Amino acid sequence: MTWKIRDRTFNWGERTYLMGILNVTPDSFSDGGEFNSVETALIQARAMIAHGADIVDLGGESTRPDAEPVSVEQELQRVIPVIKQLRQESNIPISIDTTKAVVAQQAIAAGADIVNDISGGTFDQQMLTIVGQLDVPIILMHMRGNPQTMQSLTDYQDVVSEVVEFLTAQVDRAIALGIDQSKIMIDPGIGFAKKAEQSLELLQRLNELTALPLPVLVGVSRKSFMRPILHQDDPKARIWGTAAACYGAIARGADVLRVHDLKQMHDVCRVADAIERKPLQ
Repeated sequence: MTWKIRDRTFNWGERTYLMGILNVTPDSFSDGGEFNSVETALIQARAMIAHGADIVDLGGESTRPDAEPVSVEQELQRVIPVIKQLRQESNIPISIDTTKAVVAQQAIAAGADIVNDISGGTFDQQMLTIVGQLDVPIILMHMRGNPQTMQSLTDYQDVVSEVVEFLTAQVDRAIALGIDQSKIMIDPGIGFAKKAEQSLELLQRLNELTALPLPVLVGVSRKSFMRPILHQDDPKARIWGTAAACYGAIARGADVLRVHDLKQMHDVCRVADAIERKPLQ
């Protein structure tokens, strides 16, 4: 299975691809406010591309625990100018990190290529229909509740089985609403409505997701499930914990890693791929 986006081909299973996180928000959990102007966002995007990003993932609404929602208008004001400017200077695939169908639609019109919906298409009932009409790839993530409530919704009988069940159901719904299965990627939602031990179990049993006939994205970068392991409160100081989690995900078949620290994780991926996927010739 492959995705062809602009001048790039993503051959799932051959190597690990990197998605760079670009938050144009004032309140994201580890880099809020650093890139919330067009100029600073473009500087960061250029650095990500130089350090090996395969996709730039642009978000205009924080999804950290307890984050306040923003209006459609505010989200559009944050992301559309960055997409337009980045598209003028680069052919890099761009994903729009949004749960709003209108934002997805306008972002694709402005030059984005992929929709990344943390709600798995559940927050906005028009999302899957619109994406089907746009005929673009979509990433469906598992979560419960919303950023204000998700950390209280962590009661699972079997977190992995329930994540697989939810994602399978949403994939079926997406297909029924006109999205081709070949354009769907899934994400277990590490840290979203999951306690630290549940996020670790998802990583330990990730092969139960990668066994499905769909590419899998994993986002572990700087996340709080590492706090009780590393005893480190500063997300930016979790870079080597992130590297270890990325290796674990690659070893269990992850196709895309969504990361902040492109330069370091690029090297992690290349060495991990040489060990786990395609030894040097």
